[in-house]
Amino acid sequence: QVQLVESGGGLVQPGGSLRLSCAASGFTLDSYAIGWFRQVPGKERERVACISSGVGTAHYSDSVKGRFAISRDNAKNMVYLGLKSLKPEDTAVYYCATRGSGYGCNVSHNVYDMWGQGTQVTVSS
Repeated sequence: QVQLVESGGGLVQPGGSLRLSCAASGFTLDSYAIGWFRQVPGKERERVACISSGVGTAHYSDSVKGRFAISRDNAKNMVYLGLKSLKPEDTAVYYCATRGSGYGCNVSHNVYDMWGQGTQVTVSS
């Protein structure tokens, strides 16, 4: 079965850290750009990070630059998103997604056609 599965979310205090994982099954990730998005109720899904295929160039939104780090391990067929210095406004459901082999990163969620089920991140004291 071709799918993406996220894990690693949870409840963390402000200033804390988490690492989210995105596991691919049914296909190999190395030729796919992978984006991490987040969504809160009533708002549009926002791309926070993306890593290209090949050399793995990383892209970040201004809201998370310097605090989040995206990486990939092609041998394990995994992509990770490290979150640090978390703020209450980072609370959201986080999703990983791809738009097909050979396509690059794109900021719009509309062009991504494979999504995981999401993992909840809650930042609260």
